[in-house]
Amino acid sequence: MYDIMKLFDSFKSIPPLEITLFIIFVLYIIFPFETPVVIASSVDSPLGMITILCVTIFLFLYTNPVLGVIYIFVAYELLRRSSNVTGRSAIIQYTPTQANKDLELKAMNPPLERTLEEEVVDARAPIGKSPVVDFVNSDFKPVSDKIISGASLI
Repeated sequence: MYDIMKLFDSFKSIPPLEITLFIIFVLYIIFPFETPVVIASSVDSPLGMITILCVTIFLFLYTNPVLGVIYIFVAYELLRRSSNVTGRSAIIQYTPTQANKDLELKAMNPPLERTLEEEVVDARAPIGKSPVVDFVNSDFKPVSDKIISGASLI
């Protein structure tokens, strides 16, 4: 009997706003309320997630810690339900990982085999392996004749 009275006395020290929030949080966790699209798109953004984190920190610092712990579950449910509404969960679920993409690309692009032409060209005309070209300066200047009723080739 004494323990029950002590429990009720501890509830009297909690402000009514925190008790109301506790009841709302528990109801949100228990019942499958669908998040409206406007709220879901706001929550399912980076700014919405930062806001949820700030509210969690605020609740831990300035309210009863039990309310902060319950809010962590509420935040998880809110994010999960919002991602279901916006479709982000389906995108994440069906988007392949980079490792799977790499495996598919390797299967589609097998290593290239060198053809006979490529081997001959590499053997007979090695680019970058030939001697340096020497340019010869000469006094020769090409001269073109006058062109009559024709197009200039220069």
